[in-house]
Amino acid sequence: MSSLLEQLPSSTTLLSMYASFSAMAMLIRTILNEMVPKRIQNYISTKFLDLASSCLSSDFTFIIEERWQAVLNETFRAVEAYLPTRIGPFTDSLLIGSNEPLNPSAPPKQRIPVDCKIVDEFHGMRLEWTLRNSVDSNKYFPREKRHFRLNCKKGDRDRVMQCYFPHIATTAQRILNQRETLNIYTYDRESSVWEPTVFKHPATFETLAMEPEVKQLIKDDLDSFVERKDFFEGVGRAWKRGYLLYGPPGTGKSSLVAAIANYLRYNIYDLQLQTARSDADLRHILTSTTNRSILLTEDIDCGTKVSHDRAKDQEDNDEQQNSNRLSSTDPGVTLSGLLNFLDGLWSSCGDERIIIFTTNHKDKLDPVLLRPGRMDVHIHMGYCTPAAFRKLSATYLGIKHHPSFLTIDNLLQNITLTPAEVAQQLMKTDDPEAVLQSFIHFLEMKRNLRDDI
Repeated sequence: MSSLLEQLPSSTTLLSMYASFSAMAMLIRTILNEMVPKRIQNYISTKFLDLASSCLSSDFTFIIEERWQAVLNETFRAVEAYLPTRIGPFTDSLLIGSNEPLNPSAPPKQRIPVDCKIVDEFHGMRLEWTLRNSVDSNKYFPREKRHFRLNCKKGDRDRVMQCYFPHIATTAQRILNQRETLNIYTYDRESSVWEPTVFKHPATFETLAMEPEVKQLIKDDLDSFVERKDFFEGVGRAWKRGYLLYGPPGTGKSSLVAAIANYLRYNIYDLQLQTARSDADLRHILTSTTNRSILLTEDIDCGTKVSHDRAKDQEDNDEQQNSNRLSSTDPGVTLSGLLNFLDGLWSSCGDERIIIFTTNHKDKLDPVLLRPGRMDVHIHMGYCTPAAFRKLSATYLGIKHHPSFLTIDNLLQNITLTPAEVAQQLMKTDDPEAVLQSFIHFLEMKRNLRDDI
């Protein structure tokens, strides 16, 4: 034992070695500070700390960004729908609000605010979620960027990928299918985002004043579209469907759009072509929409000439110079840019989408917009027919049969009246008998005016 103690270096030797080591360290530090730039030093130290952290830490982090390869990230959307169902005692903050002005006593709805931590338990795994937000300031038009962070144990990473994420996708799909409220979105050009508003239009196929055969045809076509995902994939076509609604103002085009949305439980994206600065901007706007949604452009023949029949526009050479542009400051949307999204390569960026154009003047539209593959179904929204009147009478007056219907039918056969005009007449008073008599008088006046002309 004493021999071992004798072999140990003395305290003087240890102090001398420490002083030498300290001097060498100071020399190396001085050389590094003088010769290596500060940015490279910070980079080396950061990488070293990251390496040490990854070796010593037992945690793993998944990052789920809002956009994925130029389109909306469906995993992000699924997580956004799923997490409010996992709010528990460990949740440190909540975003709450109500969109029920007619029911102020209704409990507020819950959403996940930025930096809120949600703890989930799944098959014995503890999973911590956090929503983060940042602004991309390197763009000419800054955009908000959101992402979820999921922290778990490294040993659970494979189980999270193979079991947990599929569970989230399945649960989110069920939630979205059963959602009570729909949204209608409008594009905010300044902030470059779709802004939602609660959509509560009461129109359904049961209340539409249309021929029963036409309504059934539309419903059958929608059902066939939703159920034929494998068919679209098998024939090599994008899973989308285009509808053109055309006819005079007041014939129910907007009501039909609302009925389709309520029937399919799809959100609506209301696109004004004037909001797009260029074809590239239009692509960004359209790829920011979600699957299982309706892309709506109302009165596509108004506001911009991008959709106009080029052969007819050629007659006015002065206007033709800018016929497919929106303004002199922004390049605007071209017809080719719009067509490329309807059935070009960009049309495959998304699934289960309904595209609806409405117009009062079908003859003004360029024929290339109307062919199958772009606008697959053309629906003429015409003037009020006897069958449409009976539906309006049942809806507004609660009357399905009445002796005066025969007189009204004969009058409707000889004059043109939109369903909106009929509905206006049926709302004049709460007395159904008085309403019907007043309506017959109104129809006779319209007939006499027509005869005088």
